[in-house]
Amino acid sequence: MRFHISHQTQYDYPFYASDSFAELRVCPQDGPGQKVLQRGLEISPQTLVEQYSDYFGNTVEFFSIPYRHQKLSVHAWADVETESLPMPTLALEVTTAEALQIYKGQILDIFDFLQPSHYVPLGEVLKEIEEVFFRPSRTLGESLLELNSWIHGNFEYKQGVTDISTPLRQVIAQRKGVCQDFAHLMLGILRRSGIPARYVSGYIEAVDPTKKKPNLVGAAASHAWVEVLLPGLNWWGLDPTNHQVAGERHVRVAVGRDYRDVTPVRGTYLGAQHQKLQVIVSMKRQTQPAVPSL
Repeated sequence: MRFHISHQTQYDYPFYASDSFAELRVCPQDGPGQKVLQRGLEISPQTLVEQYSDYFGNTVEFFSIPYRHQKLSVHAWADVETESLPMPTLALEVTTAEALQIYKGQILDIFDFLQPSHYVPLGEVLKEIEEVFFRPSRTLGESLLELNSWIHGNFEYKQGVTDISTPLRQVIAQRKGVCQDFAHLMLGILRRSGIPARYVSGYIEAVDPTKKKPNLVGAAASHAWVEVLLPGLNWWGLDPTNHQVAGERHVRVAVGRDYRDVTPVRGTYLGAQHQKLQVIVSMKRQTQPAVPSL
């Protein structure tokens, strides 16, 4: 599949701002199952943009605007081609006990993805989750899919009841949230069980033009899901919000321990304390080769 993705972020300040500095993680990645065909970034006021790769391999673009301005607009766009990947059958058919034994020999590669992080505390916060998903004799694949199904079936997707500052404890208590909440919850359960996993930020095609009743959610802004590091060190994506394995309709942008590592736009400025923020995201399937943007 081929998609055109547009991600626009605009800040309006009631008074002049100055010395703005921002980091962006809005550039899709080349990798398994996806290839970036074209990509562009427009900043207004116009300024020089530089980039580097962070600890997790994400493309980070950064800029500064030292002079006064009352608006800041960031428009990132990309044409991305995706394809289905074969199921990692052999890795999914090992038992949980076997998988945990294999992980012990890979501890240097997986350490970061087993630890608690800013938005994914372990221990007491998960006490209310009494279900045991990873029994030693069950296959890893069965256990992962059961966890994915359980989150989807027991937590209601509802916008406006949480924001990024809402602690995981509250999400568990109210059984409501959005994709980033469900991803953090899944990461907590996986890491508590000894299964290494990472947070994925990206986009999803919510409306399938080939179907009458599309029911995927998470396209109003950046979407979030989870990737599990299987024995053999291959990442496998699960989307508890939509009760499915991540596939052709998911486009990966950045990965990390939790949302804090993949925040699309993060920065500081001097000036007015209050600002108006507007984010518009679109992901449209293309039926013919992409035409270069002007």
